Amino acid sequence: MKKNVSKSLIMAPMPVLIIATYDENGIPNAMNAAWGMQCDRDAITISLGNHKTTENLKIKKAFTVAFATKETVVQSDYFGVETGANINKIEKAGFHVEKSQYVDAPVIQEYPVTLECEVMELADDEGDYRLTGRVVNVLAEERVLNEKGQVDFEKLHLIAYDSSLKVYREVGGVVGRAFHDGVQYKK
Repeated sequence: MKKNVSKSLIMAPMPVLIIATYDENGIPNAMNAAWGMQCDRDAITISLGNHKTTENLKIKKAFTVAFATKETVVQSDYFGVETGANINKIEKAGFHVEKSQYVDAPVIQEYPVTLECEVMELADDEGDYRLTGRVVNVLAEERVLNEKGQVDFEKLHLIAYDSSLKVYREVGGVVGRAFHDGVQYKK
């Protein structure tokens, strides 16, 4: 029997996304965001509040998105509990950046997969922002690729945010084949 447990939204899985930007002085900043998704073949959308990152997005019109992993959980959480307004969080976490080849944004070296993005839209709804970005390039370390050169999320040790318990969970193995396993019902 099902039971009413909450009026608060619970959505799963929510990838832990690390958004990296440069400010007007070229200082890198990173923030943790969990409310994001792919919204088209080459586009993503992320819901944000008003942050240092939001201001940087308005200035630079570019950002990178890295996927947080089991190995980076502590630093990734730190990027969500500290403001970048007064401190260089990337430096404090002991992480390193290099400039993206495709957009005016930093690539954090410690994350194995990074999306390099241009701002398509930064819609302001009274201090709540919806960021939509066009992905112009995907960077991935060879160690997280399969034999066909595709990102293997099991090798990545991707984490997701569990909004019900307020914890991070590692995304597990393959349980089925998309656009294949359900075909049996079409017959």
